[in-house]
Amino acid sequence: MKIRKAILTGGGRATRLRPITTTINKHLIPLANKPMIFYAIEKAVEAGIEEIFINTNPGEDQLQKHIGDGGHWGIEIKFFEQESGPQGIAHVVKCAEKFIGDEPFMFYLSDNIILGSLKSIFEKFQKEDADCMLAFAKVPDPERFGVPVFNEQGELIDVVEKPINPPNNFAQTGIYLYGPKLFFRAFDKIEKSGRGEYEISSIHSYLLKTKQKVSYQEITGWWKDTGKPDDLVIASALLLDEMRADSFKREGAISSEAKLRGNVHIGLGTTIGGGVVINGPVIIGENCTLENCFIGPHTTIGAGCSIRNATISDCIILGNSAIDCPLKITNSIVGERVTLKKNGENGVHRMIIGDHAWIEV
Repeated sequence: MKIRKAILTGGGRATRLRPITTTINKHLIPLANKPMIFYAIEKAVEAGIEEIFINTNPGEDQLQKHIGDGGHWGIEIKFFEQESGPQGIAHVVKCAEKFIGDEPFMFYLSDNIILGSLKSIFEKFQKEDADCMLAFAKVPDPERFGVPVFNEQGELIDVVEKPINPPNNFAQTGIYLYGPKLFFRAFDKIEKSGRGEYEISSIHSYLLKTKQKVSYQEITGWWKDTGKPDDLVIASALLLDEMRADSFKREGAISSEAKLRGNVHIGLGTTIGGGVVINGPVIIGENCTLENCFIGPHTTIGAGCSIRNATISDCIILGNSAIDCPLKITNSIVGERVTLKKNGENGVHRMIIGDHAWIEV
C-alpha cells in the first residue's frame, strides 16, 4: 500500500518561541540557515511522497511565498486553513479530508526534526499491512507528549496524552502513517479533551481499542520537538554537524588576515575582514559583513547581517541584524533586523524591547 500523500503542519502561534514568532511563522525559522519546514518536506519526498498539503494560520501567506507549489522538490504542494480556528492536532487532519480522499497518507508535525530517514517506517507499514504506524522516541520529559501504554507482554494497548505520571519514558513523535479512511472514521467517534482539543492520541487510542492493526517503530537516531528556544539551538547545531563537508562553500571575499577553521560556509557577497576568527561548523549567509569578531561552532548567521567586535557561538542570528559591541553571546536566538551596539556612556544601557523578550545581562 504505497503512500503518495502527506499532511504537514504549518499553523499554530508558537507562543513559547516569542518574540521570534511574533513576526515569523515558526516553521520558517531557519535551522542551519534553512527554513525548518524544508527538512520535513525533504524527508517526505525522500520517502516517496508526491503530494503535500500544508495547513496555515487564517490570513497568513508566509508559507506560500517561501515554499511555492512544490516544483523545487518535484512534487505538488497545496495549502489549506484549519476551519473554525485551532481545535487540536487531529482536527488539522480532519480539515484535509477532501485532499486525502480514500488514500493512505502520512501526517507529519513539521516542527519535529529527525536526522534519520523515514524509509524504514514506510517499509514496515507496507510489509505489515498496518492500519496505522506510530514512531516513538525515548525522552526525559514524556509528560509533555502522547505516551504509549504497553501490557505485560510488551504489546501496545493504548496511547495517553500528556499523562501526569507517564508509564514509561517513550513519546509519540510527530510522524504518523494511516491506511485509507480509518483516521476519519475514528475522528467521528472521539470527543474533545479537557483542553478543548481533538487530540491525536485519542485517535490512536480508539484505533487500538477497536482492534485495528497499529504498529510502531522506535526512532533510535536523533529526534527533536522544537517547542522551546533551547530546542531550536540544539537542533540547528546537530543539523550543522550532520552536513556534508562539500555543503560548506566559501563564495565571499575573505581577508588574508582572517582565520577560518573547520567547515565554514561563506555566502555570495559576504566580506570577512581582518581580525575575524571562525571555528566551524558555521554558516554565514549572503551579503554579510564581519570584522574583528570571533564566531564559534554551531552558529548560523542570516543574510544581510553585520557582526563587529563580538564573540558569538551556538547561536541562530536571523537576517539583516547588526551586532557591534564587545559582548560574548552564546546559546541565543537573535531575530530579524535586531541592532546590538555599544553605548558611549560607560555602565549605561539603552534598550527598546518588545513584548515577550528574554534578555540576560
